[in-house]
Amino acid sequence: MNRVLVFPILIVAGSTAACQQTPEAATDAPTPPAMHCPEIDDDPVRINGGTFSMGQSGSYAEEGPVRQTQVGGFWIDPHEVTNRQFADFVSATGYVTVAELPVDPDQFGASAAEIPPDMLKPGSAVFTPPDRPSTDYADWWRYVPGANWKKPYGAGGPDAAANKPVVHLAWDDMVAYARWKGGRLPSEAEWEFAASAGEDNSREQPGPDEANSWQGVFPVVNEETDGFEGIAPVGCYAPNAHGLFDMIGNVWEVTADYYRPGHDPADTNDPQGPDADAAFDPQNPTLPSRVMKGGSYLCAPNYCQRYRPSARQARDPGLGASNVGFRLVYDSNRD
Repeated sequence: MNRVLVFPILIVAGSTAACQQTPEAATDAPTPPAMHCPEIDDDPVRINGGTFSMGQSGSYAEEGPVRQTQVGGFWIDPHEVTNRQFADFVSATGYVTVAELPVDPDQFGASAAEIPPDMLKPGSAVFTPPDRPSTDYADWWRYVPGANWKKPYGAGGPDAAANKPVVHLAWDDMVAYARWKGGRLPSEAEWEFAASAGEDNSREQPGPDEANSWQGVFPVVNEETDGFEGIAPVGCYAPNAHGLFDMIGNVWEVTADYYRPGHDPADTNDPQGPDADAAFDPQNPTLPSRVMKGGSYLCAPNYCQRYRPSARQARDPGLGASNVGFRLVYDSNRD
């Protein structure tokens, strides 16, 4: 798949990106001494099948209705795919990600004169804090030429840290890695079942020692009381009851399901989501988006209260972002 961009949003962001400096390397700030981030292994965790309450009421409409849902057993990565793991894949295969490839102007559905030149360069969407309060996400997302999984903040920024989640990947990049690894992206139901780990969904923001989310007033005041200004290395926060790290916060995680608002109340036996022709993303209605889960470090009480297993949003399959990653599931033990 070639990249497919949300044209009106990124034209606004991209038209100013050339006037912006590369986001400060401080977004990759070192771990404070008080935060202990142990090295954790990569061995998949067995999740036995079962029934759980999928979805949530009283939060965002697209998360309902709540229904009893059954899933089969599977294995799942204990943490998001890291830069170290993705680098192994690239080294073994020579793979080049979508964000590193030239951009086809025909994909914008607009004349060349309407497209800012920088948006025709390889790059990706990077969170860049605005200098004023705002509720318009075009104010904090910038298309940054040269941003990709190796250089998360652009060519002039720091290299990707080996133990942090890999970001700036399109759907095709994730699928290519999964095939090489012998796994697949989880269904939304599998992901939510693993993330909830038998617990009820809480609407409260996790504590700064529980998950990497935004402390302060988004997007201008980041108090960093969880120890990080941006993405944290995997394993910095306690795992859930299944032994899975960072299912909530840090980076959004893409699933295999196509997106449409709300769940089909009749689809309760190992649901796989709607077909591509039934998918619908109100923010991007011209293409079938995928479901992403769990929120990211940008979720705050005053914006994006999606630090919950039931949280879900649509993800453009052709464009990566600096707060979106993934993990794999496996139908059999790889040992």
